[in-house]
Amino acid sequence: MSQAAQSAQSFVPIDEVRDGTMVLKDGSLRAVLIVSSVNFALKSEDEQTALIFQFQNFLNALDFSLQIFIESRRLDIRPYTALLEDRFRAQTTDLMRIQTREYIEFIKNFTATSEIMTKSFFTVIPYTPAVLSLKKGATPLGFLSSIKTKKTESATEKTERFEDMHTQLEQRVEVVEQGLSRVGLRSLRLGTEEVIELLYKIMNPGELEKPIPLK
Repeated sequence: MSQAAQSAQSFVPIDEVRDGTMVLKDGSLRAVLIVSSVNFALKSEDEQTALIFQFQNFLNALDFSLQIFIESRRLDIRPYTALLEDRFRAQTTDLMRIQTREYIEFIKNFTATSEIMTKSFFTVIPYTPAVLSLKKGATPLGFLSSIKTKKTESATEKTERFEDMHTQLEQRVEVVEQGLSRVGLRSLRLGTEEVIELLYKIMNPGELEKPIPLK
């Protein structure tokens, strides 16, 4: 790895993505949920008040912090126009070919002259193991299963530590999913590939990528 790549990597706090979970360099974990949205402005005043109250109750019920992340990107129309091009080639009549081509050109011109944005909403759920306060020079305890430091952990001990922390994180994820459901929001846990794709988007904002679907 080049020196420039190593220098850039030092600014990224993530060590690896494992089982859909970000493992940070400080040993803490992060899970990511993609969350649906609600058009608040179209709700009646009573519905707006109820939503605010439900969301307030959801936040007050948590005993850990959350990060709400909104990704706003220009809509990538290329997959749709590629689909239209396939439909154009499949047409058997001249009239349908002309209409399909005109529609394709309309979509291309419209998106080229308009800033059409797409927004994705994410909730990042953390889990940081408790570490006891120690005097200088003492051996760190807390989330380690023994008095060994991370550098001297065996592969088995490291896996066991991750699984224990991952279980705690999953419990938090379940709490958040249930809380969002009560507010009327759908959520979906991102897998390993989806987390990597999201991180790539964040670190390469100039590139257009396929959006992550919410099923």
